[in-house]
Amino acid sequence: MVKINENYLKLKAGYLFPEISKRVNTYTQANKNSDVIKLGIGDVTEPLPKACINAMSKALNEMGTTKGFKGYGPEQGYGWLREKISENDFISRGCQITPEEIFVSDGSKCDSSNILDILGNDNLIAVTDPVYPVYVDSNVMTGRTGETLQNGTYKGLLYLAINEDNNFLPEIPQNKVDIVYLCFPNNPTGATITKHELKKWVDYANDNKSLILFDAAYEAFIQDKDIPHSIYEIDGAKNCAIEFRSFSKNAGFTGVRCAYTVIPKGLSGQNSKGDKVDLWPLWNRRQCTKFNGVSYVVQRGAEAVYSFQGKKEVNSLIDFYMENAKIMKSKLSTAGFIVYGGDNAPYVWVKTPSGKTSWDFFDYLLEKANVVGTPGSGFGLAGEGYFRLSAFNSRLNVINAMERIINI
Repeated sequence: MVKINENYLKLKAGYLFPEISKRVNTYTQANKNSDVIKLGIGDVTEPLPKACINAMSKALNEMGTTKGFKGYGPEQGYGWLREKISENDFISRGCQITPEEIFVSDGSKCDSSNILDILGNDNLIAVTDPVYPVYVDSNVMTGRTGETLQNGTYKGLLYLAINEDNNFLPEIPQNKVDIVYLCFPNNPTGATITKHELKKWVDYANDNKSLILFDAAYEAFIQDKDIPHSIYEIDGAKNCAIEFRSFSKNAGFTGVRCAYTVIPKGLSGQNSKGDKVDLWPLWNRRQCTKFNGVSYVVQRGAEAVYSFQGKKEVNSLIDFYMENAKIMKSKLSTAGFIVYGGDNAPYVWVKTPSGKTSWDFFDYLLEKANVVGTPGSGFGLAGEGYFRLSAFNSRLNVINAMERIINI
């Protein structure tokens, strides 16, 4: 009989968001007339920008002609999209990231997992706690951790607690770690990091020959001009960091699928002999072997994000969701809840009231207010006692959900 990958047996019973869906479905089936408002999963709700729709429609029509048809595209992404990304997302901010260092993909979730393909299994890995579950689960699946401990954490991972006591900023490890996952603006807490604080991490990584995996999926929602959008705004980051970016949240591409990863040329690791090895060729080889590239039609839609009209429409989407976050934070704070985030990210991080656990509060809101959020404990041990609400929904739903919560 075929042998399985037993690392999967170490995983918790279910991935966080399917577990939420399961509970919601059970509740709605038992309460047929319930009108549930979902502010849990960070999925966008507003229509795609018209500039992107028009660009994809044009590209689709091209595909219907002999002259315009496209088969397999470059695994790294079409040059014209990579050039636009380089120019608009990096060069404009003083970051010297070239088109060749940008790899277009079908999602940051995929890339932040797949990057492990080119990294050794014996690296010591640090994650924040709470944390986006994919970072932890993908390491478990690939055998980079030990067994689950009694408190729900995994042996072999270093957890860096973030909470109100440290302003939701992880403390730099006292000892050397090989790989550090950082996400700012942070999912789930909505916290941000200043250039000064991020420089400490870059210096630490360079001093210890560590690698930072920097998730900037929510950078477009930053409102404060002093907060960095990219780790490459920090001197020395090209020598120690890989950055993940996405079109999912800013342009509404969650159902379209397009993202990219930046691997600077010259960024290196080492082999078992201690010889320096560049990571760019390894990732390029990985993509050429395991990935056939994002479709031509989708990449044309992504390119339109950088057009004059596209930028205008994307900014409108961001403003819409951030106004939702502002409403949520204001209403909840006025009602006496302790609320974090929501200023530079589309999430608010709420302290659960009356000593309720995060899952107790989840059930409480579902049953009493018909509102769905995300239990903080689903993001890690240090997430217990908190609750995440997403600003990705219609204005009416957000207003109604807040009214329901504060009037329970």
